[in-house]
Amino acid sequence: MKVLVTGGAGFIGSAVIRHIIENTNDSVVNVDKLTYAGNLESLQCISNDQRYAFEQVDICNRAELDRVFEQHQPDIVMHLAAESHVDRSIDGPAEFIDTNIIGTYNLLEAARSYWNLLSDDSKAKFKFHHISTDEVFGDLDGPDDLFTEESSYAPSSPYSASKAASDHLVRAWQRTYGLPTILSNCSNNYGPYHFPEKLIPLVILNALEAKPLPVYGDGLQVRDWLFVEDHARALFLIATNGKEGETYNIGGHNEKTNIDVVNTICELLEELVPSKSNSAFNHYEGEADSVTKTSYKDLITFVEDRPGHDIRYAIDASKLERELGWKPEESFESGIRKTVQWYLENKSWWNRVLDGSYAMERLGTKT
Repeated sequence: MKVLVTGGAGFIGSAVIRHIIENTNDSVVNVDKLTYAGNLESLQCISNDQRYAFEQVDICNRAELDRVFEQHQPDIVMHLAAESHVDRSIDGPAEFIDTNIIGTYNLLEAARSYWNLLSDDSKAKFKFHHISTDEVFGDLDGPDDLFTEESSYAPSSPYSASKAASDHLVRAWQRTYGLPTILSNCSNNYGPYHFPEKLIPLVILNALEAKPLPVYGDGLQVRDWLFVEDHARALFLIATNGKEGETYNIGGHNEKTNIDVVNTICELLEELVPSKSNSAFNHYEGEADSVTKTSYKDLITFVEDRPGHDIRYAIDASKLERELGWKPEESFESGIRKTVQWYLENKSWWNRVLDGSYAMERLGTKT
């Protein structure tokens, strides 16, 4: 079987590709534009495998998408390509509209054209799996409420609005044209190879350099945290065994406030790299009237909340467990420990991200 993964150089997409190559006999075609968050170094461990191919293609480029489908003849499409950072969507929503909405439309049309020309047997096996987010549902009202597959859409940010629009397009292409689509909505991911602008890697790397650890508002926003490798397993299971036209929620069963997440990271770092032994603390340059920083938690800095910040997300993933037998293997405690240890052991990867050198090789990337 051949799987076409869009956004495969991104955080979740690269985890999906590593999972497929390392745990199955299937082949993968990675279609990625290589924006700032796309990093082929996240795929170094499988990049020479004969079952892996890379195409540097923008999903807004219909002609190139048609070529990719014709050349590689995929059996499954897993669509992860998206602009995904909420803060960036607030500052500049245009890219989110282009990639997440127009790009999804182009991919659906390219897939439909390809699917229409397949034999009846191949047509029956083909699936288009669209990967989305729980942010399309907006805020949860009560402390015990959960997002289900039937939850109403109420996006709060340009990012979540663009993802909601792409979800609606996918469902419309299934109902109107019969394209065999599946949709999944996930909770907050974390784990190895996460781009450093997101909360968990940002806190880890800032702490190691004795820099402020920014926390929005009071830090009491609640998220359901899902280890990225658990998510990758779920996504591949849905793509291969999910039912056409169905939606599946994927959650980690790990609700934590943002401030609890930050405190947990600080406590792990005190165990693994005690602040007293971290040379960065000896060179900490705070404001003249600031108190001396002696521990990672001293670096926590509450900053102005972002506009439209949702208070709580939480996923009911019981349908996925009931119908396909999936449940997360990692607790938050085990997953966050693995994550912190990975960043401590892979300084070269994140250093190249921070200094921008990972992006310099893109000019020489071939399709």
